[in-house]
Amino acid sequence: MTVGPAKLKTLYLILAIVGAIIPYAFFIQHFNESGFGIGRFVFNLFAFPASGGFTVDLVISSLVFWIAIFNRHSKGIGPRPWFFVTLNLGIGLSCALPAYLYVNESRQQSAAT
Repeated sequence: MTVGPAKLKTLYLILAIVGAIIPYAFFIQHFNESGFGIGRFVFNLFAFPASGGFTVDLVISSLVFWIAIFNRHSKGIGPRPWFFVTLNLGIGLSCALPAYLYVNESRQQSAAT
């Protein structure tokens, strides 16, 4: 299935917004129930083997994302990475990755015109 560049760009933007809202809904629920202590938050990330597995998977995926975006930027083919690293750390990979792809797609469209 092929998606045109404009539709793909829109899809990335929508996914970045959804990827910001949905995780924060869970984070807000956690902080309302447990308070804002970072220690309790990290403890809960690893409270069960399944949640620990998801957490480790996300950390490894984030590391791969950072390596990829810094590598692409060093070759001059991607946007500056620090904004996306900040998004990844502040919101999550579910926002940072589609946001990066949105900006990258925008740059490619600008370069093509």
